[in-house]
Amino acid sequence: MLRVMTWNIRTGGRDRGGDDRLDRIVAVVTAQRPDVLALQELRDFDRGGLLADVADRLGMAPHLARSCLGQPVAVLVRPPLRVLTSGRVRRPFHHAAAKAVVATSAGPLTVLSTHLDPYSGGRRRMEADWLAAAVRRADGPFTLVAGDLNTLDPTVDHTERLAGLPDRYRRRHLRRDGRTVDTRAVSRLLAAGLVDLWPHVGGAEPDGQTVPTRHGGAEFAAMRLDYLLATPAVAALTRQVRVVRDGETDRASDHYPVVAELELAPG
Repeated sequence: MLRVMTWNIRTGGRDRGGDDRLDRIVAVVTAQRPDVLALQELRDFDRGGLLADVADRLGMAPHLARSCLGQPVAVLVRPPLRVLTSGRVRRPFHHAAAKAVVATSAGPLTVLSTHLDPYSGGRRRMEADWLAAAVRRADGPFTLVAGDLNTLDPTVDHTERLAGLPDRYRRRHLRRDGRTVDTRAVSRLLAAGLVDLWPHVGGAEPDGQTVPTRHGGAEFAAMRLDYLLATPAVAALTRQVRVVRDGETDRASDHYPVVAELELAPG
């Protein structure tokens, strides 16, 4: 089995003037032992050797995509899984999108780690189109989009949960009319042929909530913002998807990690 994990670790695992959460983050990842790890919000990971240090502690090889406006993202890969190519999706994402292609027993698997614009639904829709184009360009039928898409599930009624949010945060999830819930980014990716792995395999919890945690998240209601979206070939090999909720993940970030088990082996 190949284990894939996605996690927004919030501001590089360190709070300004506050807690350093990196030890907790490393402990969570070590316990889950993913073969492929998609990380978002890697503030300062592109300077001072921080990425190399964390990757070394995890025993994984890092592939970072820097950001012009926001924070870097990365894909980390655990040996013996081999990276065939890596890079970034060359579009002006608010944050970034990192790409790593790994060799598996069924052929190359392309993993895209991304973090979509937190403020603008229109920008998220555009970024989703860029991701869909990257999926179409991928080598072979096995592609997985992993990350914080900052977008609500288009198949769920969100009226009640949004009603309790302060207006400045509720607006992030509404169209310009101020009433319609903006689910366009995920809808575009699903329309492009990707499969939402959480409902595909029947997650243990009905809604797969990934925010907030006890660490923080005043801008969130109980939401699913973190996704694993895959091509049908990957979906057919997915055996389990779960949100990791425990004492460590409660305090390590404002997002919970999501883990999937794929019936693949290193190639």
